Amino acid sequence: MTMIELMPNKNRGAAVDTSAYSFAATEPIRNLHTSLDVYKETPLIKLNFPNIGTVYVKDESQRFGLKAFKGLGGVWAIYKVISDELGLNNPPLEEIFKHRAELAAMTFITTTDGNHGKGVSWAAGLFGCKSYVYMPKGTVEVRAQAIRDAGSATVTITDMNYDDCVKYTARLAREKHWHLIQDTSWTSYEEIPAQIILGYTTLAYEALWQMKYQRPTHIFLQAGVGSMAGAIAAVFAEVFKNNPPRVTIVEPTEVACFYETIRISDGEIHSATGNGQTMMAGLNCATPCELAWKILRRYAADAATISDDVAADAMKVLAEHKIISGESGCAGFALANAARNSPELRRELEIDEDAIIFVINTEGDTDPDNYEKILQ
Repeated sequence: MTMIELMPNKNRGAAVDTSAYSFAATEPIRNLHTSLDVYKETPLIKLNFPNIGTVYVKDESQRFGLKAFKGLGGVWAIYKVISDELGLNNPPLEEIFKHRAELAAMTFITTTDGNHGKGVSWAAGLFGCKSYVYMPKGTVEVRAQAIRDAGSATVTITDMNYDDCVKYTARLAREKHWHLIQDTSWTSYEEIPAQIILGYTTLAYEALWQMKYQRPTHIFLQAGVGSMAGAIAAVFAEVFKNNPPRVTIVEPTEVACFYETIRISDGEIHSATGNGQTMMAGLNCATPCELAWKILRRYAADAATISDDVAADAMKVLAEHKIISGESGCAGFALANAARNSPELRRELEIDEDAIIFVINTEGDTDPDNYEKILQ
């Protein structure tokens, strides 16, 4: 059953200092990313549709050979931890690689529903470190194997939900003195998530350059814990200070923590209340990242929920345009795609034929069997 719900953000938060997301402040992050042998700017595809104008799709399915954007945050956060452990300040990679013995003694750990763990596994392997990745119940084995194949990780699918799995890995990290690289924050755990969020700024500045700094009227950003959405919203707010684009958060109907937080609108973070069943596995996170929420509370105009069939339709449309988009990867575009044939949704989103919409294809076919099944 097709379902799309929109919840206006009627309680916008206090002003947020986005200077840390400026082009100058994030230069060391881009320097690291572009110094990697596998670095290549991912494509920005311009699509035009009746009723909704221009849609720019940033295709992260081609990032670092990982089929997802998450490596940007993981490699920057791990690089920062390693640099601090070695007493170095944003060193070139060749300087880090002089410390092979110290690197081999470092262990990183995380919880993931897929792509973040792949990024951590890849980045830890890149530096010659060990890593452990724990995944929530219901994870398909192909996602676990992709994490193993990406780098150095030992991967375990647990019988816990995502939030409980995060608590478990945090406890293991404390007990074993490993480095927790988690892409969500909570009180007393903010520095690493902040670096992960900053790592995603490379994606935003690539897109801005590719668009010749044209201002989008709308940005539709899928959110699990919201780290990527927070980073993109912060960059565009910093660049277009006087008139930031209209940002909408997009989540699965049954796992919609930002939607729920905006619905209650009491200034606190709230967990999703749905049944947790969605094919959009990368967005199956029940509680927002506190750091991301501080940004999105200010800059998100609203939150939208979409059912799985809305995502499936978007995957098919993107495939027609030669864009391979997985179940979570298509979510931002799915909202734009649904608006094509819905005057009511266009009115709610303030979209017309002159709109310029920016979305991110955050992943490719990370579950190839399901991808082929949907496209049949």
